[in-house]
Parts: sequence; structure tokens; C-alpha cells
Amino acid sequence: MNRFALSLATSGALFAATLLPAHAELDVPTLKKTIEASLAGDYPKLDALYKELHAHPELAFQEVKTAARLAAEMRALGFEVTEKVGRTGLVAIYKNGNGPTIMVRTELDGLPMEEKTGLDYASRDKTTWSGREVFVAHSCGHDVHMAAWIGTAKILLGLKDRWKGTLMFIAQPAEEIVAGARAMLADGLFTRFPKPDFAFALHDGPGPHGTIFYRSGVGSSAADGVDITFHGRGGHGSAPHTTIDPVGIAARFIVEVQSVISREKDPTEFGVFSVGSIHGGTAANIIPDSVQLSGTIRTFKPEVRAKMHAGIERTAKAAAAMSDAPPPDIRIVEGARPVINDPEVVAAAADVLKAAFGDKFRVSPPGTASEDFSEFAGAGVPSMMFNIGIYAPERFTAARNGGPPIPSNHSPLFAPVPQPTIETGVTAMTLAVLSAFDRKARGQ
Repeated sequence: MNRFALSLATSGALFAATLLPAHAELDVPTLKKTIEASLAGDYPKLDALYKELHAHPELAFQEVKTAARLAAEMRALGFEVTEKVGRTGLVAIYKNGNGPTIMVRTELDGLPMEEKTGLDYASRDKTTWSGREVFVAHSCGHDVHMAAWIGTAKILLGLKDRWKGTLMFIAQPAEEIVAGARAMLADGLFTRFPKPDFAFALHDGPGPHGTIFYRSGVGSSAADGVDITFHGRGGHGSAPHTTIDPVGIAARFIVEVQSVISREKDPTEFGVFSVGSIHGGTAANIIPDSVQLSGTIRTFKPEVRAKMHAGIERTAKAAAAMSDAPPPDIRIVEGARPVINDPEVVAAAADVLKAAFGDKFRVSPPGTASEDFSEFAGAGVPSMMFNIGIYAPERFTAARNGGPPIPSNHSPLFAPVPQPTIETGVTAMTLAVLSAFDRKARGQ
């Protein structure tokens, strides 16, 4: 997921800051100093936790050890923890008098891919996924999120004389397959536990570390999954005239479907279709009976989404018809909706974060990746997701001058700089949560 303003990965662009007045109630400079002083003592443990999680990731709905590790940390802090919510998720509750319930989410899962960073704490773990053995890596940055989540919980308890209400920290499974948020909601997240007044999440990605990116309104794309099976008639590779070659059909589709993007969709509207997986055949001299491919559709607007669905289905059927092949099996599954950041929640948090981070707190365009954090806003919880950078600023200068490109999320070379990235995440999330408590306390 996603994940933020992926254009940063290629351009290293820094977005112009939105000037906001300092918060009228919270003493932000003093709070920030208090948080930073606490972090100075806490960081070594957070760093160790991060590297442990990084080295041993688990895939969607397999995050048993990861969830247990976080549950132990939260219980040690004094939270009431419930495990196995939405299969492998957990909910940690801390009550501190009467007041609003504020939810903070982290994700648990890694990706089925091999890490190639060369870090001394790089993952070499493997597991079974879709019937085959795969490497597992935290190449989307969820390990950073988890470390910052634990750090934020600890800092907020140290500041509990400054807020009243309930902390609801959730660790969500299966974000990478956009299924974990729905699983937790279906398992009674907002009925077995308090329905939060506000919710926050962060995501890391290829920006300069120490920098925070945010926006009000649409913050990410919708994500839909596409699975297509092209059918043919198998036979000997030396006699293609006796067969119907599904490999050629799939190849034709993969090329031609991009005309839906370039010639049918309004070029000013965002829409992407990417094929990420294709499987067919067993040997070089055998034309197979079928080929399976999978991909994702990303859009911002419903009308663009509908046009792309129709165009993909029409192109798949046409590719098969050109070879006199049977109609393909087509399955398009609607996944995550766009993340919509609540303008009022954003305004209160932005006021505080601008006061704390100055010109390192910046507006960004919507991210082209997707996030099932959107499910919580869809359930009626005003929410905000913001993004933090992970790389030294010099890397962007070097990249602009012809140096190595900046690895984005899901790259095998994705390697956040733990410090100060985790510290920035803890500080920003703590202040965002305090902004929500303060807003509610003042009746806004």
C-alpha cells in the first residue's frame, strides 16, 4: 500500500509548504521538546524492534509472530490487548478518563518478494504463498510503521496528563492484499470495541527523511484486482497450426490493453492498469492449454474506474476472438476505495504539525498507490493519513544529477534510514493525536 506520491521516487520533488498559523491552545514547541527528550531514551529499543521485524516479515493473514510481538509490547505498556481480530489483527485499548476515542493504525504484513538491500538485518525468510515457496520482505515499510506505532503509544502514555479519553491502537493484517481492514470490521472492530471519533495512520516512502507530506481530501487511489485466464488448445511447439496459442493471446492483450489508457481515458484523469503476474506452460517445446495473468487497476474517479473495467474486459475478449479461441475467464474484483482525508481533522493536525516541523511539513498530490485504511473512513470515522520520508536528502540531489535512482516502495532495494525516520513518525503521530484530543476538548 501504498504508496505515497510515488512521483517522489523518480523526481525527488519537494512540494511547497502550506503556511498555517501556530496552534492557539497546545504549546507545540514545548511538546515537541518533551517528545524528543523521551525519544532520546526510547529510540535504541525502537531501533532494535524495527530491525527484528524487518528481518522476519510475514505475509497477509500469516502475521502470527508479528502480532504476538506487538501484543507483548502493548501489554507491557499497560494496554488491554485483544488478539486475533480479523484473523491475525490486534486491538489495544488504553482508557484515560472521559473523552474521545482516537484510533491509530499500523499494518502487519510484508510482501512475497526477495529483499536485495544487502543490509545486515535484511530478510532472508521464506514461506509458502499461492502454492509456491517465496521470499518475504518488508519492502513497503510496514516495519517502520510498527516501530513508530509502539513509540507513539509509549510517548502518549507519558503525556497522559495532557489528554483525556481512550487510545485505540490497532494492528491490521493483510494491507498488501487490501483485505485486512474489512476483516477487522467484519469481526466487530467497531462493535466489540469503541467506535473511534477520529483515526490516524502514517505511511513511509521515498521522500527526504524528517519531512512530512499531507493533503486534505483524496489522498490515494482506488485499487481493483484483475485475473484473466486465456484458453487455447495445446500442442507441439513445432506445429503451432494445430494449436490455439494462449501465450500469444495473452501477449497481444498485455500490449493492446494499454490503448484503453492512452486512447480512451481522458489524459488529464489518473488511471493505470499494470499486469504484475503471468503464468503458463511447463516446457519450451509445449504450447499450453491456458495462460493466467493478474494485474491491478488504479484510479481516483468512479467514472474513470468504470471506463477502465469495461475497456479491459472488451480487449481481453477481442484478443481471444482474434485467434478463434474460447472466451477468456475474466474476474475484476473491486478492492480498496480512495483514502479520503477529513478536512476538519486535517486542519487541526496540520495546524500543530506546521508549528512543529515548519517547512518540512508539506502538501503533496494524491498518491497513486492504494490503501485499505479507506475502509475506516467508509465506516464513518473521520480520518487522516500522512506520509513521512525515509532517505537522506543528499540522495535526491545525487539522483537529479545522474546518480542512482531512488528505490520506491515495493522495490527489492527499498531501504529506509531508520533514524530519524522512526523518530519523525513518532513525533508527528503523537502531535496529530494530541491535536484531535485538544480539538474535541474545545468542543470543535
